[in-house]
Amino acid sequence: MADTSGSQKTEDCIFCKIAAGELPAEIVYKDDETVAFADINPAAPVHLLVIPRKHYTNVVEAAADDPALVGRMLTVLTRLAGEKGLLEDGFRIVCNTGTRGGQSVPHLHFHLLGGRSMAWPPG
Repeated sequence: MADTSGSQKTEDCIFCKIAAGELPAEIVYKDDETVAFADINPAAPVHLLVIPRKHYTNVVEAAADDPALVGRMLTVLTRLAGEKGLLEDGFRIVCNTGTRGGQSVPHLHFHLLGGRSMAWPPG
């Protein structure tokens, strides 16, 4: 069984492979802890994903192990929102958790959505 404790990448995780450079993606930002890339199925004119390089299944797991990482990821998200010109008109940050929460990839990721009006409730 794959280790999901956050200590290493899991062999079958698509986002771990993107973070490691083993799978192609349109990378828009990377640092020692995070990678941001364009969503392959965008739901808005701007739709980026920000992931930690370290494998965490979801935000609950990451917040328990490294709460400051979650804060640093939000800093990256707001930086990218600025770079994409979203600060004035607004944007949405989404973090789905678990199957019923709509999480389709079991690796922590935040969606940055912008460039259009967002409806509420979202789904």
